[in-house]
Amino acid sequence: MKTYFVTGGAGFIGSNFIIYMLNKHKDIKIINVDKLTYAGNLENLKEVENDPRYTFVQADIADKAAIEKIFSENGIDYVVNFAAESHVDRSISDPEIFVKTNVEGTVNMLQCAKNAWMTGDDQYKSGVKYLQVSTDEVYGSLGETGYFTETTPLDPHSPYSSSKAAADMFVKAFGDTYKLPVNITRCSNNYGPYQFPEKLIPLIMNNTLSHKDLPVYGDGMQVRDWLYVEDHCKAIDMVIDSGRPGEVYNVGGHNEKPNIFIVKSIINYIRENVDSEVGEHLIKHVTDRKGHDRRYGIDPEKIKRELGWFPETCFEEGIKKTLKWYLENPDWMNNIVNGDYMKYYEKMYSAKKEI
Repeated sequence: MKTYFVTGGAGFIGSNFIIYMLNKHKDIKIINVDKLTYAGNLENLKEVENDPRYTFVQADIADKAAIEKIFSENGIDYVVNFAAESHVDRSISDPEIFVKTNVEGTVNMLQCAKNAWMTGDDQYKSGVKYLQVSTDEVYGSLGETGYFTETTPLDPHSPYSSSKAAADMFVKAFGDTYKLPVNITRCSNNYGPYQFPEKLIPLIMNNTLSHKDLPVYGDGMQVRDWLYVEDHCKAIDMVIDSGRPGEVYNVGGHNEKPNIFIVKSIINYIRENVDSEVGEHLIKHVTDRKGHDRRYGIDPEKIKRELGWFPETCFEEGIKKTLKWYLENPDWMNNIVNGDYMKYYEKMYSAKKEI
C-alpha cells in the first residue's frame, strides 16, 4: 500500500482530496496532518474518519520534530502539501503568519522529506514524490487577453501570493539542488463543498440566505477562472502518478467569470429555489482590496497534453452542485458562521467605504 502524507487535509481542497482518493483507491493509506487553525475543520472528513486507511495527526508543518516523527514512523511514499494560509485579506492585515506557514512550513516539509527519503548522494527511495499545491496568483495579473502558462514569470502582488511564490521557489530549489523528486501544481479558483465561508461563493451564499449585505470589491469585474474542486483533485492524483519530476503543471477550469457574475448567479439561484425575497438590492460595492489583481486565466494545455487531464465540470453544473450541497448541509455552515469568523468579517467589511 502506498502511503500519502497530506498536509492541510482538514481544509477545503485537502479534505476533498482525501475523500476523493480514499473513494478511488482501495490500496492506499493517508496520514492527514493539519494544525486546525480557523479554516481547518475535521467535520469535513466525517465520512472517512473511521476508515482504517485514514489517520489524523494535529501538527504544524513548521514543527520539525513533529514532521520528522511522522516520516520516521510511517513508510511515506508521497507528500501532498496543501497546508497554507490562503486568504488575501488576512495576508494584508497579518503578513507574518503567511511567511511562517507558507514559506517556513514548506521548507521544513522539503527538508524532512529529503532526509527521510535520501539513500545516497542525490539518490532517493524508489517511487517517492513531493507535490506542492500552489496557485495561479503567483503569476500576478493578466490583461484582457492571454493566459498564464507554466513559463509565465512569477509576479505576485499580495503578501499571500508572494509567500506562495517563495514556497514554489524553494520546491524548485530542492529539485534542482538535491534532485528531490518534486512537482508543483498551480490551480485557478476552486469552488465546491467544504469551502470556508471567507471565500466568495460560500460568503455570498450565507449572506444572501441571511439577507445581509453582499460586499463586492470595486466594480466587481475582477475575472477569475473557476475550477470545481473534484476536477482539481483528479489533476493532483494524475500528477502524483505520472507527472515528470521537476515539472510545473497549471490546472485551470476554462470557466472565466467576473466576480459580479458569480454574486448575481448565487442571488438568482437562492431566489428561484429558496427565498423569493432576495435580490440584487443586497449588493454593496465597497472600496477595492489593496493590490487586487484584475484577471487570472490559466492555460491547462500542458497537463492535458502530457497527462490527459481536462476539467469535466462546467461552471453552470458545478455552481448548482455546490450551492445545493450547502443548502443540504446547514449544520456544517452554521457551526462555522456562528464562531469568531462572523465577527471578523462583519468588522472587516463594515470598515470598507461603500461606493
